[in-house]
Amino acid sequence: MDALEFAVTGTHIWYYYCCKREVWLMLHQVNPDEDDANMDLGRFLHEITYARDRSKEITLGNIRLDIVRQEKDGMVIGEVKKSSKYITSARMQLAFYLLELKGRGIEARGELLFPKEKKKEEVILTADIEQELAETTAAIRKLATETRPPQAKKIALCRNCAYKEFCWA
Repeated sequence: MDALEFAVTGTHIWYYYCCKREVWLMLHQVNPDEDDANMDLGRFLHEITYARDRSKEITLGNIRLDIVRQEKDGMVIGEVKKSSKYITSARMQLAFYLLELKGRGIEARGELLFPKEKKKEEVILTADIEQELAETTAAIRKLATETRPPQAKKIALCRNCAYKEFCWA
């Protein structure tokens, strides 16, 4: 795959911080088990939570924003996750969306939402995060050019991963 042929997405960013092997599999069109119960739960939560705000869900280029709303102090972009267990991945995915919007001249702040935990966290784009995202995007593009996936490493995410049979069968 030519590293310049594709747009890095928020999903790539999310999984890069969880499992680089999974990103490689996605980039090389290896599909996960679509009947995986955890994928079903994620889709279900995505559909039923924050229904009022979801009417404002939009796709813009290579990003899909769960929630977009205008408040008195500016635009808020919301990202819904089923758990805060992988908070770093969630923060960086949302920061990526904020950076993509900034590149289009749109200033916003982010809000991570964890409906099952009744938690939320504000995410602000900083210069340090922008630099980290530039490095992460470059690393994802490099992964796309690799002919073999990174070595499988057993991590906590493996137990519920839709790719687990590919790595551990």
